[in-house]
Amino acid sequence: MIIYNVTTKVATDTHFRWLQWLQEEHIPAMLATGLFHDYRISRLLEQDDEEGPTYVVQYFADSLNDYQSFADQHQQALRQRGYDLFGDRFIAFTTVMEVI
Repeated sequence: MIIYNVTTKVATDTHFRWLQWLQEEHIPAMLATGLFHDYRISRLLEQDDEEGPTYVVQYFADSLNDYQSFADQHQQALRQRGYDLFGDRFIAFTTVMEVI
């Protein structure tokens, strides 16, 4: 199994609206690609939240090929939607992991 991990620090004044968008629009769009079968959303604890909270969303794919299809066909458009809505009010980075 492959985990596509997205860690995002969101500005305090934006995070409630961003979290609502994440849960109501972005995650359903990610799952609608048919390339991920589940997800988990978490908030990081024990860190400096002065500039805003940090969230981690993990999307689970059955294979590296499924993840690569997502990256090739959907990733840029889905990522751009967040920038269109929230501009510079968040910073995100991604990692891809294989479950051993």
